[in-house]
Amino acid sequence: MKRKASAVWKGGLKDGKGSISTDSGVLDNTQYSFSTRFEEGKGTNPEELIAAAHAGCFSMALSGQLGNAGITAEQISTSATVTLEKTDAGFTVTAVHLDVSAKIPGADPKAFETAANNAKTGCPISRLLNAKITMDAKLVS
Repeated sequence: MKRKASAVWKGGLKDGKGSISTDSGVLDNTQYSFSTRFEEGKGTNPEELIAAAHAGCFSMALSGQLGNAGITAEQISTSATVTLEKTDAGFTVTAVHLDVSAKIPGADPKAFETAANNAKTGCPISRLLNAKITMDAKLVS
């Protein structure tokens, strides 16, 4: 399976602008720029898109891990926070923190914790990133 997205950048780093599109059309010439990446400009940025991809990937992976344990969640909510830092090598994604809450009536907390940890290390986006990945996962009623 292959998925495709594209980006176009016009101009210099600080005064230029870019757009990102996906073959699915979910993103269609979505604006990004220096200010959306390093300041508070309107638009998206690569790190925000990585956070969205990681949150979505993890939620699906957790559902799969729970299913392997014979558990079905009513709802899994995941928020991913990507940290971009300037290192000696240049700007680098150094960490991702996942905040997870899952509504699973009657779930065994130990089985949930095992499934969450397996999903954290096993989801394809986690395996893609060369960053420290932390997580707070809780069952909610």
